[in-house]
Amino acid sequence: MRGRAVYFVGPKHVEVRDRDVPDPDSNEVRVETRLSAVSAGTERLIYRGEAPTSLSADESITSLDGDLSFPLRYGYAAVGEIDRVGDDISPSLVGTRVFAFNPHESRFLAEPQSLRFIPQDVSDERAALLPTMETAVNFVMDGNPLIGERVTVFGQGVVGLVTTALLSKFPLERLTVVDRIPERRRLALEFGADRARSPEELGDDEFGRSDLTFELSGNPSALDDALDVTRYHGRVIVGSWYGTKPATLDLGGRFHRSRINVESSQVSTIDPDLRGRWDTDRRFGLAWDHLRDLRLDALVTHRIDVSNAPQAYQLLEDDPDEAVQILFTYGSN
Repeated sequence: MRGRAVYFVGPKHVEVRDRDVPDPDSNEVRVETRLSAVSAGTERLIYRGEAPTSLSADESITSLDGDLSFPLRYGYAAVGEIDRVGDDISPSLVGTRVFAFNPHESRFLAEPQSLRFIPQDVSDERAALLPTMETAVNFVMDGNPLIGERVTVFGQGVVGLVTTALLSKFPLERLTVVDRIPERRRLALEFGADRARSPEELGDDEFGRSDLTFELSGNPSALDDALDVTRYHGRVIVGSWYGTKPATLDLGGRFHRSRINVESSQVSTIDPDLRGRWDTDRRFGLAWDHLRDLRLDALVTHRIDVSNAPQAYQLLEDDPDEAVQILFTYGSN
């Protein structure tokens, strides 16, 4: 059977290619994709050629083999339906909705244990946001916000907005977000932020200092601002991936005496202090719960047929302010 797949073939060059999808082996299933979510920050780095090519695509995702050099298939948020099973797999799985950490393609093979079965009360669009929610849950767990703290989130892309929505459930003194795009600041207020600021407003005395700061903008220069708004012995959680872009920091001023803790956070691992009680299955269960409960529909701004994938990446490059979450659709599998 033939399928279609998105290939990054060079800087700012994307192609949608036909590829053969064989029948599943005895221990595999074949999935027909309905939706896949574009990870704007990561995939924009790859699209631009700003991802470090020496880095493996993702050691924790078996479908992302090899490194980040061109050409490559990428993506890790596919929602589909099992349409065929191997000889050793129960036929009852045919028709089951599943989530897969798989590149953007219309059909693919997988072993059942690598799939996440979608709860009946979670829509396809919500399910496509599972990696986003899992990432946001991981950020909040790493940040460990305390009652009465002042918390600031830099960056209100889709991951930043979902992180803001989760943080709004905590009994904080104040939850502030920082983003240069007015529409994203407006969405952040809808998602529970107490106030939203542009980077230019950070010098205001009214802004105050933050006990816990998340840098999720993907912009290396924002890390300096994040350090600047964090108070003595505060914490900065860096969830951004800058790719090959260097972060130049001013560490010669207040930072030198501030005892600020700076920590990287990435969803492929769990905080060592939590691993005795938490594993990925428990974290996924929590992510499904929040996908059900939070009002996330406003995140999806564009639905684009996968055959027009180059247009989606051109949109991210030329007019990123317009897109929060892009979903590829597969209506003509």
